Amino acid sequence: MKMDFNNNKKNKKAGKVIGYLVMYFVFTTVFYFILKLLNRIPESWKYYHVMPITLALVLLGTLIKMLFK
Repeated sequence: MKMDFNNNKKNKKAGKVIGYLVMYFVFTTVFYFILKLLNRIPESWKYYHVMPITLALVLLGTLIKMLFK
């Protein structure tokens, strides 16, 4: 019995999406703590205020990647 992992494209796609989302939240968390540590954001800002900033960075990176393809 031989296992063939190459034919399961749905799992590969789902894995990419899940990995992308997990890394988005990791990056957002690290970015938030760096900004908070360096006092670069207002004291009243919370985690969810930084999320649109990182989302814009991700979308900009995706757009640049698509332009160079």
